[in-house]
Amino acid sequence: MRASDRAYSALLDDIQTGVLAPGTVLGEVEQSARLGVSRTPLRAALARLTSDGLVAQTSPRVTVVTAVDAGDIRSLFVARRALEETAVRLAAVSPRAADFADLAAAFDDVHLDREEARDDYYRLIADFDAALDTAAANDYLTAALRTVRTHLVRVRRLARDQPERLSASVAEHRLIAAAIAAGDADLAAHATHVHLHNALTSILESLDDAAPSPHRKALA
Repeated sequence: MRASDRAYSALLDDIQTGVLAPGTVLGEVEQSARLGVSRTPLRAALARLTSDGLVAQTSPRVTVVTAVDAGDIRSLFVARRALEETAVRLAAVSPRAADFADLAAAFDDVHLDREEARDDYYRLIADFDAALDTAAANDYLTAALRTVRTHLVRVRRLARDQPERLSASVAEHRLIAAAIAAGDADLAAHATHVHLHNALTSILESLDDAAPSPHRKALA
């Protein structure tokens, strides 16, 4: 792997997992030393992250991790809804539709009562996304979805955990996968629409709950 690719992957992971929080200044000297690369590949990595919308150059020498607010999340979900509803419709009429029967069964077997269950569930979602890309068989759609998913990882980390929502999400994914397997494009698209509406509502509520209350601060 090239040095610029290594730097990009490391910075992307740090941003998505919250190691580099919104507003963090990414100094070239500090990041070059931390990642063990020279400044030229680091600049290439930062340029890619800028293109992704994950960092912004506020001056010729200052690059910061971008913030994510409710408006950004709503805009992201507008794009996600259009792309994913199209993708599931294509998948439902594709020769690979039957592949989703196994995924529906896998979602049916998800149990969130174990400590590692959440990671297993997100790995299953990644498998679902990969199968969706293959079945949709549209490189332009896949590229656009890849960009959206890059930001979704970050959004999920910013929102606090909600066990009840997670359990509902499992059932929603199972319904989407089952609808695709049955070749029912309308049901797959409708189930996707409902899932994304519920996901967006939950995320926005989580952000509201996590925001500091001026009243509580005054009482502290």
